[in-house]
Amino acid sequence: MAVLLIGEVTDGALSVDATAKAVAAVTSLGDVTVLCAGANASEAAAEAAKIDGVSAVVCAEDASLGHRLAEPTAALIVSLAEDYSHIAAPGTTDAKNVMPRVAALLDVMVISEVTAVVDADTFERPIYAGNAIQTVKSADATKVMTIRTAGFDAAGMGGSASVSNVGAAADPALSEWVADKVASSDRPELTSAGVVVSGGRGVGSEDDFKLIEALADKLNAAVGASRAAVDSGYAPNDWQVGQTGKVVAPDLYVAVGISGAIQHLAGMKDSKIIVAINKDEEAPIFQVADFGLVADLFDAVPELTSKL
Repeated sequence: MAVLLIGEVTDGALSVDATAKAVAAVTSLGDVTVLCAGANASEAAAEAAKIDGVSAVVCAEDASLGHRLAEPTAALIVSLAEDYSHIAAPGTTDAKNVMPRVAALLDVMVISEVTAVVDADTFERPIYAGNAIQTVKSADATKVMTIRTAGFDAAGMGGSASVSNVGAAADPALSEWVADKVASSDRPELTSAGVVVSGGRGVGSEDDFKLIEALADKLNAAVGASRAAVDSGYAPNDWQVGQTGKVVAPDLYVAVGISGAIQHLAGMKDSKIIVAINKDEEAPIFQVADFGLVADLFDAVPELTSKL
């Protein structure tokens, strides 16, 4: 058996953390080949070759692959599919856009958010906002899946895989790139940060969310938010943690003014240490927290920040 793993490449750079965690998840399935695709992907391919457990790297460079459009990327993957028993990708926004298209073109099911590989045909994934684990057994000739990388440790960086080049497949031309609007930040990326500080509806306003940001800066942490905070306009959408946002599993997760709705818990309950600050001692967040502080966040957070 052989695995084609889609490397996470953005603007020519490889997301090493997401890709290395996905490699660790699928190495038991056979030889792993990483596909790096983009307008400029050679540096990403060279970086992917260093990941332990990678047998080979395939680099595809073409202008049609340069703006993360799903259709040309899916066509490329399908053109390579016959040599692989499994096609996998880290469960990022790109993969959620591309992999269902790959599965449809191959006429197979897509197995999303895999958290464990039982054997070559059997996988585990969370359902019901993480309250149950579903075991999926697939009889498809080619298994197409996304990996929930938060549950895996990244593979090491001592490899030296070979790198080969392939051409792009015919572009279906079903969509076109107009513009990229990307939020920039000096803080760590949310899904790979070791520390995350998140604020909820209890923070009260966009201005007061600066308390969360100040604490995060002291901890060199990423900033997250609950859906309630995002919907209220306190924080941008790309900060959202939860079932309909990003799934994180940092070493430390600090939840401030977050009640702990089931949809939020689904996105952060695998964190190593969870700290909760909430004035409601009955808040559900305290049921999953390792450390809980019943206090007014407007008193506790500035004091904590000043002492740090």
